[in-house]
Amino acid sequence: MKVRNRFGFDRSSTVATITMLQADKEPILSSFLYASILAHDCLEQALGFVLANRLQNPTLLATQLMDIFSDVFMNDKDIQRSVRLDVQAFKDRDPACLSYSSALLYLKGYHSLQSYRVAHALWKQGRKVLAFALQSRISEVFGIDIHPAAIIGDGILLDHGTGVVIGETAVLGNRVSLMHGVTLGGTGKEIGDRHPKVGDGALIGACVTILGNIKIGEGAMIAASSLILKEVPPHSIVAGTPAKVIGYVDEQDPSLTMNHGKSQLEH
Repeated sequence: MKVRNRFGFDRSSTVATITMLQADKEPILSSFLYASILAHDCLEQALGFVLANRLQNPTLLATQLMDIFSDVFMNDKDIQRSVRLDVQAFKDRDPACLSYSSALLYLKGYHSLQSYRVAHALWKQGRKVLAFALQSRISEVFGIDIHPAAIIGDGILLDHGTGVVIGETAVLGNRVSLMHGVTLGGTGKEIGDRHPKVGDGALIGACVTILGNIKIGEGAMIAASSLILKEVPPHSIVAGTPAKVIGYVDEQDPSLTMNHGKSQLEH
């Protein structure tokens, strides 16, 4: 099965060409690059191979994990769309992401997000024990803890990702960007719908804590280290502990420009 568009891995594709050039420049990585990308016919197969080898342990073997990932990636068209929009988000918004292949091979924010997508698919199938096992390994290996029941849209960026926690009933819209250390949590021992709902295009800064079943409006921007305990209006800028509205953004989706600068605060 060949992948449609530039994320295909036929020998003429952009990803394959860049990978072969990288192998020429760094011969010590040639076996790794061949096994991870060039040996596969499509993005789904390559991604499954990379994730299985990152998440394996003595009781969850890489071959077993590859079967699980392959089954989900190859048969779920929604996930096929999501993994492409996500890798595009990393390439477009993270200046440290030099190429599509670097996101696929090295960026744990991308790895954890796609592993979550598999765990979420398993959760929806009723395979909750296996979904929890994957969540545990994702948290252990990548330092990013996403409950498999959480609902996450397309075109998501987890920049660095370390310390991100996303609770069971949290919802993220499309084109959301989260920096490291973000918590989408509850406020206590209550059960039911208890986690934040983040609108499309929101930009959430480093070490932000958002607690409770509250709405973060579309296109909102939350400054680093803020504590959010109440609803955030669409296209607003909030900051502080607890956070307050300090301005509004001019752009539709601040998540796309990743602009945390003062020019927006002086609107």
